[in-house]
Amino acid sequence: MRVLAISGSLRQDSYNTALLRSAAELAPDGVAFELHDRLAEIPPYDQDIQDEGAPVCVEDLRDRIAAADAVLIATPEYNGSLPGLLKNALDWASRPFPDNALRNKPVAVVGASTGAYGGIWAQAELRKVLGIIGARVVEGDVSIGHAQEHFDSDGRLADAELRLRIGELLRDLAAQVELRAGLQSV
Repeated sequence: MRVLAISGSLRQDSYNTALLRSAAELAPDGVAFELHDRLAEIPPYDQDIQDEGAPVCVEDLRDRIAAADAVLIATPEYNGSLPGLLKNALDWASRPFPDNALRNKPVAVVGASTGAYGGIWAQAELRKVLGIIGARVVEGDVSIGHAQEHFDSDGRLADAELRLRIGELLRDLAAQVELRAGLQSV
């Protein structure tokens, strides 16, 4: 199974990117992770540009989503919602609608923040956006509040309970991939 991991944070020492790297370490056998780290290159969504042909960086994102069996997105919370760059990337990825790369794609959402609630509002907004796009959003919640207390100095998720929860979410994501494959073969 191939998982495309997308961090909604651009910060070099992002807890959300560290969370995705930890998830890759915790993934079951046979699961390969690819980190997409080019959100900053994606221009603001513009239907006129879309009609003329999407930029290369947008086509690259769409191709990576299409090639993946599943997507794992880690989002910080900015002012009670998801980051604009992440929303913008999803707006591009949602085209052409309804036959976009995220349509029926299993997607899991996680998040980390230095605040007390771990970005739960951003994750809720992200799940809503993904559902409207047509993704198959996996149930499950991993919100890491006070993230600075749960990662070690090497950026690894050190909290054993959170590591278990990430592992469970990845198993649920893999189960959705298997379910989707079964539905497509019918």
